[in-house]
Amino acid sequence: MSRRTQRVEDLLRAELADLLLREARDPRLREAHVSAVEVSPDLGSARVRVSILAGDEERRATLDALNRAAGFFRTRLAGRLRHMRRAPALAFELDRGPEHSQRISELLENSE
Repeated sequence: MSRRTQRVEDLLRAELADLLLREARDPRLREAHVSAVEVSPDLGSARVRVSILAGDEERRATLDALNRAAGFFRTRLAGRLRHMRRAPALAFELDRGPEHSQRISELLENSE
């Protein structure tokens, strides 16, 4: 991965986290936390991994809402990232890392 790609990923993660916190009007979106962003080599698309600490049905609804709002986020990013030629197309995916960590912690506590 190039240094430029890494910088773009870090910038997108920070900007998306800020957008979710400050500009998202849907209350379901406030449950999502951006954990990582992976940008394609041509910077035309990005996979956004989000962690959602909620039940399965709420998690699915939040992920659907994020993907429906992808155009909104892309438009807002284009306004904020004027030094980029174009804002990447966004696809939101669930990051199960925090969920797995919590499960491992529970198992360790129960084994003692």
